[in-house]
Amino acid sequence: MSTKRDPAMERLNVFVGKWNTEGVIKASPSGAAEQLKAVDTYEWLPGGYFLIHHIDGHMGKEEVKAIEIIGYDPSSQKYTTHSYDNQGNFNAYKANLLDRDWTILGESERFTGMLSEDGNILTGTWELSHDGENWAQWMDIKLTKVI
Repeated sequence: MSTKRDPAMERLNVFVGKWNTEGVIKASPSGAAEQLKAVDTYEWLPGGYFLIHHIDGHMGKEEVKAIEIIGYDPSSQKYTTHSYDNQGNFNAYKANLLDRDWTILGESERFTGMLSEDGNILTGTWELSHDGENWAQWMDIKLTKVI
């Protein structure tokens, strides 16, 4: 195992800090549209090999607390993420940051977003799939860096 930090991790510096997140969860057969509000905090694990992402918020009236660990896999040239939440859910994703485009792909969830030129706003859309082929819009979000 390499003890040298992959230079690709440097690109994630744009996320480090505290972000206010707001958004709209789309209406679906299982419920009406709801608001999403959270604080997302990104910080380096000492050593800089992993970025830690804390989520503290609400999706509608439901409290959501989660932690995500982001690393880099040089063989796939993708970021790998693993998230765990307060309801016992855990997910693994592959992500990519190309210029200002941030994409995340999981088995049943995917995100497509874009950072503003100054890197202080991230807007994007999450989608869900039940079969891995057909995707439906789930929520639109906007993160604004405050620190």
